[in-house]
Amino acid sequence: MVSPAVSRLESLYADVLRRNPGEDEFHQAVREVLDSIVPVVERRPEFVEACVVSRVCEPERQIIFRVPWTDDAGRVHINRGFRVEFNSALGPFKGGLRFHPSVYLGTIKFLGFEQIFKNSLTGMPIGGGKGGSDFDPKGRSDAEVMRFCQSFMTELYRHLGEYTDVPAGDIGVGGREIGYLFGQYKRITNRYESGVLTGKGLSWGGSQVRPEATGYGAAFFAQRMLETRGESLDGRRVVVSGSGNVATYAIEKVHQLGGRVVACSDSEGYVVDEAGIDLDLLKQIKEVRRGRVREYAEARGVPFVPGGSVWDVPCDVAMPSATQNELHAGDAATLVANGCRAVVEGANMPTTPEATKALQDCGVLFAPGKAANAGGVATSALEMQQNASRDSWTFEYTEQRLAEIMNQIHDRCAQTAQEYGAPGNYVVGANIAGFVKVADAMLALGLI
Repeated sequence: MVSPAVSRLESLYADVLRRNPGEDEFHQAVREVLDSIVPVVERRPEFVEACVVSRVCEPERQIIFRVPWTDDAGRVHINRGFRVEFNSALGPFKGGLRFHPSVYLGTIKFLGFEQIFKNSLTGMPIGGGKGGSDFDPKGRSDAEVMRFCQSFMTELYRHLGEYTDVPAGDIGVGGREIGYLFGQYKRITNRYESGVLTGKGLSWGGSQVRPEATGYGAAFFAQRMLETRGESLDGRRVVVSGSGNVATYAIEKVHQLGGRVVACSDSEGYVVDEAGIDLDLLKQIKEVRRGRVREYAEARGVPFVPGGSVWDVPCDVAMPSATQNELHAGDAATLVANGCRAVVEGANMPTTPEATKALQDCGVLFAPGKAANAGGVATSALEMQQNASRDSWTFEYTEQRLAEIMNQIHDRCAQTAQEYGAPGNYVVGANIAGFVKVADAMLALGLI
């Protein structure tokens, strides 16, 4: 017999589908959270009766705007900009900007929804939001990227503020883009409001460890999770998908913790380096030359596999760190067959629901992105603290704070899963722990 809580949540989910047609990633993110919070709603029916669950699934504000800009040849282009301010019950909206041709409203809503609970898990006073554009910075000159960013910020600035909404970077938005965006915000507002954007350069308000934070944090989470089974990353064979910011610094920290990353990838294929990925070379190719991992393989004289799946490479620990829904059920079966012990999401929702279930059913430790990759936004909040106090912390102190936060997130997820009858299920633990804190705040604030 279906419980009243399940019936209510099913009805709510049907309403989400009806009101948000065609937004598959958003539907997937909502489904995962609703499935996880069934025992919460059974214990605390006021979350449904006061429409807290319904309200948390509806953004407070959705902003869509056009972004006109000219390329170096003088041709006019029109892109679409987005900012979804999802939930501010815990603090100002906080979440990155993604510039990628695949971006549409559903992408930003899924990312913003995940951000609510991720930010809640950090313990920091920040709400959830996300933004971006279908602009593709790949192959564009610095001048073209600058003109686009200035046009984008000329519209978005009116919705931002250090106590209102604080964007950061994501896919396609790194230090270069943040610099152009912040410069335009400063120009328009005539204010040096450092806390309005995070991911800034160290010489103009940025924080130590911010570039490394998401990748480092995922590795810290992996280490803590393995410790629950008396294991560690030391001596482990690791595969990381992607080769952008998150992947690069996940590789770096895994190596520092004694592991060996033997493969990474990009949209063209993957490289296998049995000696361990040469991080200096990878950074030179990806961060300086903005090249492809194929060039890494050529420089190192190691195999490059065009297309295919990086998850075919045997490993003890897998860290999907590229993009959403990149690890499928077939990949999960391959990982299990090859003896994978743990999967740690460095990206946002990179594992499909079918793959997640397959991994969990086989006893593989599984860390969802909203917990494992929360180090990035946590360190952004630390950057906001430093901006507010006109202070600057050392690399060592900031990394120590990051490690403490990631360990606390892990323990909170593990303890919550245990409390709600799902020991070892980090998906349930992360969703419930993140949701309850936000839901309690929403009840306290009244019907807003």
